[in-house]
Amino acid sequence: MTMNSDPTAFALRRSVLSLPASNERAIAKLGSLAMDAVILDLEDAVAEEMKAAARDNIRKFMAAGLAGGREIIIRINDAASPHYQDDLALVLETQPNAVLLPKVRTSDDVLDLSLFLSENDAPDMLRIWAMMETPLAILNAGSIAETGRTRGGRLDCLVVGLNDLRKDTGVMPDPARTYLVPWLMQVVLAGRGFGLSVIDSVSNDFRDLAPFEAECAQGRAMGFDGKMLIHPAQIDAANRHFQPSESEIADARAIIDAFSAAGAASLNALSVGGRMVERLHFQQALALIAKVDIIRARSA
Repeated sequence: MTMNSDPTAFALRRSVLSLPASNERAIAKLGSLAMDAVILDLEDAVAEEMKAAARDNIRKFMAAGLAGGREIIIRINDAASPHYQDDLALVLETQPNAVLLPKVRTSDDVLDLSLFLSENDAPDMLRIWAMMETPLAILNAGSIAETGRTRGGRLDCLVVGLNDLRKDTGVMPDPARTYLVPWLMQVVLAGRGFGLSVIDSVSNDFRDLAPFEAECAQGRAMGFDGKMLIHPAQIDAANRHFQPSESEIADARAIIDAFSAAGAASLNALSVGGRMVERLHFQQALALIAKVDIIRARSA
């Protein structure tokens, strides 16, 4: 959920598919896929000699208007890269929904990019997503997330990158992500503290969907909005796990009916189905039903 005074205003981000922008054939198929958002990657997934061609592929895709109403995010190379300025020029030219900044370490990384976009007259709707994939990013999660509330702040979403975190910390791969859970929850807490979306990390083996399903269930239980994906085969499972269940929908409708009943306008708490619920649960129920409406409209 993005920061907004309206509790029902948010972007649907159950499935965020990341594709190398150098893969022109894969990009051409995006219109037929059911993910909620697409990351066109110019960074790690693209070889040095393919960076320029990848930028050209993004230009063609954006000019063709094939997004189909989905969010389009461009992952640029980090500020230390020789490709950084060319990537930023592409962002200004094509104006995606967001730019994904890799290798974030401190709030200054996000603020510097936000300032650059504003100084170059990028529209306010062009947002920033931050890759939380360095040890310093986890240590500074709160201050990084807070940049979304600074004047002109564009930060809208935190995306966990566990591959880099494992590499930098030496944490061994583990299907249960046992030693990574505290870091994952740190990102969720920081994002929720400042009204940002939070996206769980990729699962590398797209051929074995059982571990992926388990990660999706774990991520949903932790409070993530969705999952970053590396293959279309993962889309359906992510959409299913990160959307409300039928029981959650029924519960939300009961809460909305209770608070909408005659005489309930002045009440901050009341009994629904034998349990006490507060007005904050009413706000959560409104947001959940708004999410369901978006999902059903997209599926129609």
